[in-house]
Amino acid sequence: MFAITEGTRKIYGKDVTTFTREIISANLLEVEAGTNGYHGGDAGHGSRTYIRIKNNGNTFIRVNPLGRDNNEGVELLLGGDCELETMIRALKFITKVLEDGAKEVYD
Repeated sequence: MFAITEGTRKIYGKDVTTFTREIISANLLEVEAGTNGYHGGDAGHGSRTYIRIKNNGNTFIRVNPLGRDNNEGVELLLGGDCELETMIRALKFITKVLEDGAKEVYD
């Protein structure tokens, strides 16, 4: 089993409970995610979501901002089989944290 740490981040003026864990293989990732759930609208209504993926060692990862002002999104580039494996595990953890924190699911 792996250790999960609970914390709090202030995201644009709102407190968000986050959960962090390490993903271990030939490379190491640290993943943190959280949300304060649905608040009935756009960012002005208070919903916040946070995702962080950190290289803790031997991960071939690159992040490129998209758009002229770097505000259109990001792309992640990974190299290697272990990077594929650890990213899948990281994204599953992120998904679980966000689904649990959402409290409601709208499909």
